[in-house]
Amino acid sequence: MPLTTIDPTAALVVVDLQKGIVPALTDAQVTASVKQATHLATEFRRHGLPVILVNVTGRAPGRTDTGRSANSAAPPAGWADLIDELDVRPTDHLITKRRRSAFHDTGLDTLLQDLGVTQVVLTGIATSSGVESTARSASDHGYHVVLVTDAMGDPDPEAHRHSVERVFPKLGETATTAEVVDMVEATR
Repeated sequence: MPLTTIDPTAALVVVDLQKGIVPALTDAQVTASVKQATHLATEFRRHGLPVILVNVTGRAPGRTDTGRSANSAAPPAGWADLIDELDVRPTDHLITKRRRSAFHDTGLDTLLQDLGVTQVVLTGIATSSGVESTARSASDHGYHVVLVTDAMGDPDPEAHRHSVERVFPKLGETATTAEVVDMVEATR
């Protein structure tokens, strides 16, 4: 289903494009997704639409099958800093999360409400983790959700494909960066 519109009060939400995550992922699809996400940030800023940049500094304190736990060593200094390519601006809104979803205990929903946002446009890493969890929460909170599939990446290509093909159509509309940029232009 094609993208139907970009609401007058849409916001771009960029998930986990930070120095401790992005450089470790050298897959071409992930590299391309970073370029697309930064392009979207530039376009949203140009049109006066909110840009929300999310980083992560923690994880849920439960045990998992992958062996990671909340008691892991602290990440190195600068690990949570946003990548330089995002060209953070004073008008951007910064959200730090400590769980998968950018909505969990961060104030993101309150910020979006205060800005009058009705639609979130999601990009970032990892498709099947932070992006999907944030998309689920955005849907649960009643936002229109747009998932920019070429502006997100995952270290596991199969997990990325599953989220894009099976999960995202149930949570919102999927689109490419070009489709979103064209729609932003058409609706402004």
